[in-house]
Amino acid sequence: MIIDADACPVKREAISIARKFGRSVTLVSNVAHDMSRFANRSGVDVVQVGVGRDSADFAIVERLKPDDVVVTQDTGLAAMVLGRGASAISVRGRVFDPATIDMELEFRHAEQKHRRAGGRTRGPSALTDEDREHFEDSFERLLRRLGGSGT
Repeated sequence: MIIDADACPVKREAISIARKFGRSVTLVSNVAHDMSRFANRSGVDVVQVGVGRDSADFAIVERLKPDDVVVTQDTGLAAMVLGRGASAISVRGRVFDPATIDMELEFRHAEQKHRRAGGRTRGPSALTDEDREHFEDSFERLLRRLGGSGT
């Protein structure tokens, strides 16, 4: 399991659930983020990359195996993950779907184009306790579906 850790608000929850399913975790972030509190945990690897745009995303894609699950807020990264035959889940518990990812990328592109033209778009709302619970439930269901039993 790989976590796009730069701004992931559910790192602890994801690590806990991954352990429950006997999966190791790789946290990938750029060097601007302090991941030292995770560095010495059993079953957790920390990979830090340069601060270049999308450097963490490309490091994640390089490490992917088909049975991996990537936790990310980034639709572009999710599309690359799905393209490699792996699974992706958002920090709010939405499992990215190959059938809809192209539409999501088009929507993201339209929003970016709107912002470049001076328009405004709303950012994501603050993560709630309900969002965390939904992530935990969805993540466990995804790991069960992928062949894990959990304890």
